[in-house]
Amino acid sequence: MGYELRVQRESPLAYAELTKVTASAHAGLELRGTPEAAEVFARHGDAEYAVAIWQGRLYGQPTSDWEVAQLARLAGMLGGRLVGEDGEAYDIRDGVVAQVNGDASYEFGKLEEIISLGPAQWSA
Repeated sequence: MGYELRVQRESPLAYAELTKVTASAHAGLELRGTPEAAEVFARHGDAEYAVAIWQGRLYGQPTSDWEVAQLARLAGMLGGRLVGEDGEAYDIRDGVVAQVNGDASYEFGKLEEIISLGPAQWSA
């Protein structure tokens, strides 16, 4: 099991809301499964990649900057924020994907560039 990032909101996320957001044309995402267990997929080129898991809560275990960007984008569309196991937050500010932990921050890069590069996995 990898490092988990989860979508958090003030109000609980309902499966119906997730369905509505992923079905929107501008989202570029597809939800497959049931209200009990589903996955969110994003496309890059001719392939689809699972970027999030729904099991009564929404989370992912990214292996690339692209997956982090997709999760942060999805969290924003849902009116939530993306949070890591250690309490750090991942967000998109002024088109830049960043991790923020207290006063420290790390920029992954510009959202558009990360999305266009695709899901190249991190090295071990």
